[in-house]
Amino acid sequence: MPSSVQLIRAADLSDLAEYAYAATAPAEARLIFLAGSCPLAEDGTTVAVGDYSGQAAACVETMTRALAAAGATIEDVINTRVLVASSDQADLVAAWQVVRDAFGEHDVPSTLLGVTVLGYRDQLVELEAVAAVVD
Repeated sequence: MPSSVQLIRAADLSDLAEYAYAATAPAEARLIFLAGSCPLAEDGTTVAVGDYSGQAAACVETMTRALAAAGATIEDVINTRVLVASSDQADLVAAWQVVRDAFGEHDVPSTLLGVTVLGYRDQLVELEAVAAVVD
């Protein structure tokens, strides 16, 4: 079933950004607000310690599983926010590239932020998302 999310391109804005500038969902869509997806193993330990890309991949996996539990897929995501505990732009880009690649052609509007610290011991990346589905 195709996604109900419509990605909007802005021809008069830079095409350097690797995401759509806006997205909409139909009025009858059910919105799904996900908690921040963290790089945690089932036992609660942080995975890929010290590895921005590895933690980003773990966050994508967590997000995908949370979406499935809510009856959605990655193609139903309408917006993301990627939080990276670093002030080094290379670390942010490393995490972003993993998230961006996971979304493929469904390049939803996104925000990438460097933050001081995240909630779990050794956590470097967190991924927030909102999805929209029509049941």
